[in-house]
Amino acid sequence: MVEIKFYEDIDDELLKFAVIVARHKGKWIFCKHKNRDTYEVAGGNREENEKIMDTAKRELFEETGASEFDLIPVCVYSITGKNMLNDSGEETFGMLCYADVKSLESIPESEMEKVLMFDKLPSKLTYPNIQPLLIKKVEEELLGKIDNNIISVSENML
Repeated sequence: MVEIKFYEDIDDELLKFAVIVARHKGKWIFCKHKNRDTYEVAGGNREENEKIMDTAKRELFEETGASEFDLIPVCVYSITGKNMLNDSGEETFGMLCYADVKSLESIPESEMEKVLMFDKLPSKLTYPNIQPLLIKKVEEELLGKIDNNIISVSENML
């Protein structure tokens, strides 16, 4: 069993990953990993000396092909408990972001097989105990009240 907690802020050096809940033309964007038959939102680990918002931009592009988008930091969250990404079960921290994707290109060569658009959440989620909570948090915090925390990105900035 995993536990999810949300935080307004935390020390930047504790942030290990970024997860990006994204929409394009009113549809949810999900990725299908080559080795799984389930769907997931974009996200991944922070590289050495990388700013967490740069992690979010890079992962969104690498996993979805999003080349032009508005990116909004939503909050910090943590996961405690063993899962396929955390063998220790210790609390790990990441940045949850929302992206309004304006333009999609082909996905670069990566672990992702394809990108799919859904009107509602797919039933076969890779992380069914985590992803619905993250999407709900984005809906509660942002959708319908997007503010001035937007970071606009175009392909030449990636």
